[in-house]
Amino acid sequence: MARRRSRSEANIWPGFVDGLSTLLLVVMFVLSIFVVAQFYLGEELASKDTELARLTARINSLAEQLGLAQSERDQLQAQLLSLETTIADREAELATAIAALGAAQSAVAASAEELEAEKALSDDQKSEIATLNAQLAALRKQLASLQEALEAAEAKDLDQQTQIENLSQRLNAALARKVQELAEVRSRFFEALRNALGDRDDIKVVGDRFVFESDILFGSCSATLSDAGQLELIKLAGVVLDISDDIPSEINWILRIDGHADAEPLGPGCRQRFRDNLQLSAERAMSVVRYLASAGVPERRLVAAGFGDDQPMVNGLSAAALAQNRRIEFKLTER
Repeated sequence: MARRRSRSEANIWPGFVDGLSTLLLVVMFVLSIFVVAQFYLGEELASKDTELARLTARINSLAEQLGLAQSERDQLQAQLLSLETTIADREAELATAIAALGAAQSAVAASAEELEAEKALSDDQKSEIATLNAQLAALRKQLASLQEALEAAEAKDLDQQTQIENLSQRLNAALARKVQELAEVRSRFFEALRNALGDRDDIKVVGDRFVFESDILFGSCSATLSDAGQLELIKLAGVVLDISDDIPSEINWILRIDGHADAEPLGPGCRQRFRDNLQLSAERAMSVVRYLASAGVPERRLVAAGFGDDQPMVNGLSAAALAQNRRIEFKLTER
């Protein structure tokens, strides 16, 4: 009996060893499959991340270079943000799938039945990854469409810039012509005004202005025109009316009257009528405007301003310097 039992045990042992070897081979084969799958999946994900990063960098570079209108730029940026959010979601799903694969690998050694279950689970996840890859391909197509839109917007922007440059050149040429025409009119105005007023030391041309000393037009501490001042302004009004017919109609010209006072403080009696030199200079300029308007110069062509004693013509407090700084300036200019 002992010899028979020994022979039976010897017959069972090789079969058990063969079964165990087969199980180990299956386990090793499945582990190898998962390792290779994980390697290629990692390579594919890294390639996709690199491609997405390159596309994103390219899109950002194009967006920075383009001078798009604000509404178009906001729309494109919103589309980019939506795509980036979708890609981030897809990457999160891929990461979840990879994590699930790792968990499946840790449970391979449980049993042959569990290996079959894990294999079926891996097939499901591969199917899910294939779906995600298809979605990524669709996203790439959207990115390509977006790039085409950006290129079209860039071409449109270049065309608009060319048009703007052409318009700017035409506008500059037109402005230069107007400036030249106004300069010619101003030169004739100064010449006619010199002839009308005669050679006087208290009336002079300074740059682009005709300057009257205030003593010609007003008495001391007064904003009321003197009779002599009215006579001089009648001459000036006649010259303005004559020269206005020669000014091109497209030039929106004005005659600016600036009042200036000297640096002497107002006396007690003068302060009862005027708060300070600024008010005195402004009131004198307004008196000139009113008189020229009454003489026929259109009011829309007249502008008055008062500067007080802030812009002296000459330095010093001598009687001659103060007289020159008390002045009314006339400037023929464009509105």
